[in-house]
Amino acid sequence: MEESRRQKRVSHLIKEELSRLVIESFQDSTSGLITITRVSMSKDLKNAHVYLSVLGHSPKQEIVDLFNERKGYLRKAVASKTKLKYNPMLIFSLDDSFEYEERIQEVMNTLKNNEE
Repeated sequence: MEESRRQKRVSHLIKEELSRLVIESFQDSTSGLITITRVSMSKDLKNAHVYLSVLGHSPKQEIVDLFNERKGYLRKAVASKTKLKYNPMLIFSLDDSFEYEERIQEVMNTLKNNEE
């Protein structure tokens, strides 16, 4: 289903603020590169589904679990900066689209090499 213009604006605002918080609070040499890839808002703007991408050697699910444990802090920090009517609940998930994309590219390369 297509997101409304308001949903897109709010998700962009939350993504920017969370990205800043990730750099300030979560990024270190052991966590690898953590990126907020996208944020999807519910129709009523009360829930934000946040997708994380983790590049590096750290266990990816542990990073997502850490975000879920600290979502109260993140929610409060986002609320103080965004001044929205409703402070959305944050739901963190691992975005595996990059791994999926890499796998498709590997299959395409294999097929190309087999044709030659």
